[in-house]
Amino acid sequence: MSTANVRSALVVIAHPDDVDFGAAGTVAVWTSAGIEVSYCVCTSGEASGDGTPGMAAVREAEQRAAATHVGVEDLTFLGYPDGAVTPSLELRRDITRVIRRVRPDRVLTWSPEINWDFVPTSHPDHRAVGEATFAAVYPDARNPYAHRSLLDDEGLEPWSVPELWLADGPLRLRNHPVDITDCFDKKMAALRSHSSQAGPAGDTIEQNLRQYHAATAEQFGLGDGRLAEAFQFVDTSR
Repeated sequence: MSTANVRSALVVIAHPDDVDFGAAGTVAVWTSAGIEVSYCVCTSGEASGDGTPGMAAVREAEQRAAATHVGVEDLTFLGYPDGAVTPSLELRRDITRVIRRVRPDRVLTWSPEINWDFVPTSHPDHRAVGEATFAAVYPDARNPYAHRSLLDDEGLEPWSVPELWLADGPLRLRNHPVDITDCFDKKMAALRSHSSQAGPAGDTIEQNLRQYHAATAEQFGLGDGRLAEAFQFVDTSR
């Protein structure tokens, strides 16, 4: 899809590092084109790493550092419990709040469907965030009568998001590739920021990702030597 008329984008994820494994190359392409990208991270990823009470702060700091490598400065952490996210009205409201504040032309989130070809990435938190984000995009953010306190108490006017991009859905539904060849190094730099999860993200991870993204590029006919991330594009402009 053209970026010519896209001013801003919002990425909504469940955990720190989700965006960097799944879409950091695309985010870097967008910011390089002048699009202002914001992140909304629904948990702080505290149910991971060494499990110490300070893990939430560690993972938030890692995500902030990762974001700088792909040109993102605006991050919101919602603080929902890692491993126990549901597509609740409260989560829908909180994502709607961010949408109305950012007023994005494009929202990227994780698919609410299971990727049966690679189940490990279909974490329940990912799918819950995808479902809640879709509800926030339509109908909540555009409906002045949804979550009335956002308008009445916080002055956040309704906003209609024209585009919804879904990551990690079923392969048959992925219909839009993004060539990330020139931004792959930025993606790897972002991943290396998540040392509590991926270690140094060294040669093995880089090699595996290169192979995966090369196969995606080949699938969409982008040519030899190209790397791509692929998404399900949904027109939400109507």
